Amino acid sequence: MITEIVILAMIAAFLGLRLYSVLGRRSEHEEEVIPHRFERSDTPPAAPEAEAPRAVRPPIALRAGDNRVPANEAGIRAIAAADPQFDLLGFLDGAKGAYAMVLEAFWKGDKETLRELTDDDVYEGFSAAIDAREDAGETLDNRLIRIEDATVRSAELDGRTARIAVLFVADIAAVTRDKDGTVVAGSLDDAIESRDVWTFSRNVDARDPAWVLDETDQG
Repeated sequence: MITEIVILAMIAAFLGLRLYSVLGRRSEHEEEVIPHRFERSDTPPAAPEAEAPRAVRPPIALRAGDNRVPANEAGIRAIAAADPQFDLLGFLDGAKGAYAMVLEAFWKGDKETLRELTDDDVYEGFSAAIDAREDAGETLDNRLIRIEDATVRSAELDGRTARIAVLFVADIAAVTRDKDGTVVAGSLDDAIESRDVWTFSRNVDARDPAWVLDETDQG
């Protein structure tokens, strides 16, 4: 009887050791740490594939008469090539300032200022209108409220003379008074939209950088 008990104990011990060896190795395997997605890895990430270079379109040479290029852009390029100091944004800022100064001078009857800012033909037209107004005993009480927009309508280089037409869109309050100061037309409370196309010109070889107004028209 004792012998059978010893044999059974030895078998149980043998099976226990076998189970421990199997389960022990599995537990050790299951306790291995698996790195999470955003944890730092000792293995550097693979470099991203280089993006294929994009094709670069060659510049288009601007020539007058080229249908691919708007006429005003070709003219601006021609003027800039003839006058390296020319700057379109600076020109437009100056044109808006000249627009305001010419209007103010005309409304006030300031012929001296008009003489400095306009060519002979435009000056004569303004001067004649001022004289007619004074003969009628009328005065203008106009006000430039704001210039909404100023864009190039056309541009050209005629020989060495640059000419740029600018469309001005502005709000103007216009009032005409008679010799007694009575309002005979207009109102300062209601501004109206004015659309004018003024053309400025300049000899690109001249030392004087100033442009003069050489034509006026309605837009």
